[in-house]
Amino acid sequence: MSYPPVRPVCAHPGTDFPEAGKKSLGGPTLGEMNRPEPAQPGTTLDAARPAAGLRAQVAALESELIAFRRDLHRHPELGRQEFRTTGLLRDRLLEEGLKPRVLPGGTGLLVDLVPPGTAPGTEFLAFRADIDALPIDDAKTDVPYRSTVPGRAHACGHDVHTSVVLGTGLVLAQALRGGELRRPVRLVFQPAEEVMPGGALDVIKAGGMDGVGRIFAVHCDPKVEVGRIALRTGAITSACDRLVLHLDGPGGHTARPHLTTDLVTAIARMAADLPGALARRMDPRWGVSLVWGRIASGSAPNVIPQHAELEGTVRCLELAGWREAPDLLHELIAKLAETYRAKWTLDYHRGVPPVVNEADSVTLLDEAMNARFGGDGVQVVEGTEQSLGGEDFSWYLEHAPGALARLGVRAPGEATVRDLHQGRFDVDERAIGIGVELFSALALDGDRD
Repeated sequence: MSYPPVRPVCAHPGTDFPEAGKKSLGGPTLGEMNRPEPAQPGTTLDAARPAAGLRAQVAALESELIAFRRDLHRHPELGRQEFRTTGLLRDRLLEEGLKPRVLPGGTGLLVDLVPPGTAPGTEFLAFRADIDALPIDDAKTDVPYRSTVPGRAHACGHDVHTSVVLGTGLVLAQALRGGELRRPVRLVFQPAEEVMPGGALDVIKAGGMDGVGRIFAVHCDPKVEVGRIALRTGAITSACDRLVLHLDGPGGHTARPHLTTDLVTAIARMAADLPGALARRMDPRWGVSLVWGRIASGSAPNVIPQHAELEGTVRCLELAGWREAPDLLHELIAKLAETYRAKWTLDYHRGVPPVVNEADSVTLLDEAMNARFGGDGVQVVEGTEQSLGGEDFSWYLEHAPGALARLGVRAPGEATVRDLHQGRFDVDERAIGIGVELFSALALDGDRD
């Protein structure tokens, strides 16, 4: 498989590509960022493994991976429609001698790398990438990899995540052929992270978590500088559900609201009162947030309508609140609807629980990152706050311990934050190599289950 040649650095809009090996964006080249450092005492990683070998492998793949990322960026596909993306991944993995398995829905893949002589029942170390895009326009106008599909864009970095896990697979395939891979590894290319229900459930249903002992993922963070990751033990994202409330009544004339059900007033009171009532019935430490995004009712100023709708999201910082919210909302809605004599139905769509990073998995990420990129007081790992965003990586953690790291993608010195889910989102592409080396190190050097 061939892609247009690119230089192994990223240039943001308005920046010329420098010659390979020269500094770009005010920061070091990948080779400089990957300069070997002495092993830190007490690490659980085999940091004595010659770092230059892995770094050279990653550097050799960097141009291909950047080209692959740009190809995906130009051709974004929505959830459960990622047929082209799946085909590109399948073909490249087959070229490498691996045996990818496409998920039953036709998008997304699983790839196992199993060393000869692996004992039956040995658990897999898994790495997950999400492969879908968002239904928004790409607002970048001066980069060669701008989306070619109107109303579609990789504005959440899933093209980067995919390239990281693909690159990890290419490195580990070489290690497998050379007898250096000592544990089974599974690559998970997941469709449909941006929709509900998310594609993680498709992967799990297809057996993607069978035999997995630990799983890792990265997510682009435009607030973190390239060359760093951000970690948090415990919840790093929030639960997110979607709900639609339907109210019905006989309708009537606005001159006689007492003879019918005034649905406009009823739906307005629901919108105003439910968030506060829910918050007061739940532990404030759970961080429950009910926010409405759509309200609709009526078509004429002198007609009381027969139907009204209210749609929004429920987000929770803690699993306990996520589990209690649906039943409590049903109770509160029933009481308010009775006051206004409205019939009601609630469509409550479970989204995702919080991503709760397991402590040992966070430690492994921390140690791997510092062993590979740290030293001499250089900070390559920073703490991070819990976000209110949802991420269906959480479903995997219901089956095995693991952790999600925030991958730094902001160019050094760049003042503008190209935020997620915005049309101008972009990354410093050196982050791809950082992610590949981090994941490869976890697979090749980690000795703790």
